Amino acid sequence: MSNGNIKNRWFVVVGAILIQLCLGAIYAWSVFTKALVESGWTKAQTQAVFAAGLALFAIVMVLAGRMMPKIGPRKLSISGGIVLGLGYVLAGIFGAENFWSTFIFVGIIGGSGIGLAYVVPIAVGMRWFPDKKGLITGLAVAGFGFGAMLWVKLAGTWGNLITAYGLSTTFTIYGVVFFITVMIGGIWMVFPPDGFKPQGWVAPEESKDAKVKTIKVPDLVSSQMLKTPQYYMILLTFAFGASAGLMSIGLMKLFPMQALTSSGLSEGVAEGIAGTAMAVFFSLANGFGRIAWGAISDKLGRRNSIMVMMATQGIMVILFQWMAGTPALLYLGATLIGFNFGGNFALFPTITADTFGTKHIGQNYGWVFLAYGIGGIFGPILGGKLGDAGNFPLAFTICGILCLVAAGIISMVKPPKIA
Repeated sequence: MSNGNIKNRWFVVVGAILIQLCLGAIYAWSVFTKALVESGWTKAQTQAVFAAGLALFAIVMVLAGRMMPKIGPRKLSISGGIVLGLGYVLAGIFGAENFWSTFIFVGIIGGSGIGLAYVVPIAVGMRWFPDKKGLITGLAVAGFGFGAMLWVKLAGTWGNLITAYGLSTTFTIYGVVFFITVMIGGIWMVFPPDGFKPQGWVAPEESKDAKVKTIKVPDLVSSQMLKTPQYYMILLTFAFGASAGLMSIGLMKLFPMQALTSSGLSEGVAEGIAGTAMAVFFSLANGFGRIAWGAISDKLGRRNSIMVMMATQGIMVILFQWMAGTPALLYLGATLIGFNFGGNFALFPTITADTFGTKHIGQNYGWVFLAYGIGGIFGPILGGKLGDAGNFPLAFTICGILCLVAAGIISMVKPPKIA
């Protein structure tokens, strides 16, 4: 692995945010779908590209974790930027309106690039900031959340790239920007020297303060982690939380529109309110939630933070079925659900490190992140099926209950004992 002589460790945070801003492009896919449908794509085809990107993101992330010890974080992050950028550039060259080329270049290749680079800023940040693991992880993954809004706005209302240049040129521009930005951010993606500790910081297990818990956390490799019950408890907790959040994203416009029109509002007004709930309140809270929950967990502890987050998410998701028909309550519900959903991406990397050690977090978190793929299949499909059956409320109730169950599961997680 690479050891760095970075004079100011906060440069690592800058690099992490730059990289994650580009990786958040996957959540900006919706800005292209309207134009693609108008060019002849089916709605199913637009979702197939998005689904392929998410699947390759999760799968390749496991492989990236195994590659990091061999080639180092800097080369791995830059490789991710090259693959991501190349995917978008090739999609633009071959024509964005061509389904199969866009499916391959944006969905498969672009998603793979995201998977290669995603875990690098998290792993590097934790090693440079053992004293602020939650906050730094939150800042890094917040870039991913805010990046989605940046690319949506540049292609749409801020930059009008699609209107001015067309889809193909917009893809090409984005590919070049992704490549350059990730290359710059990757400069600081190096691990600190072995034994690095921030000045004045004392590791909890080394503290002589009786108030400080001194549980020794083992540094397990993935093969050891996968044999522990703690891994499956964390995986299941994350999967339940991801299911609720991703189902809510999928229904955040459809269900409120139905509820608002049922309360007497016109379809046009209802669509505007529902769109604002998703594009503004949910999206912003999702980004800020990553930072806030990360900082909270540094004070409250990772396990306690996830318990609180899952419990409040469960209650909010259940209550949302009655809140969605009133604009003010809809905005409140979208904000709180988005805030808690964002917290998943700050808290689960850090509880993985707290439970199985920081040394191999790059490899281990890839396996934990598979829960996101599970949630991405279960939650949206559940919401879609029950929505088609005319029972959106049941979908929210089921996912809310699962979050409450998740709070109970995570409460039992403790670091495995060292043999």
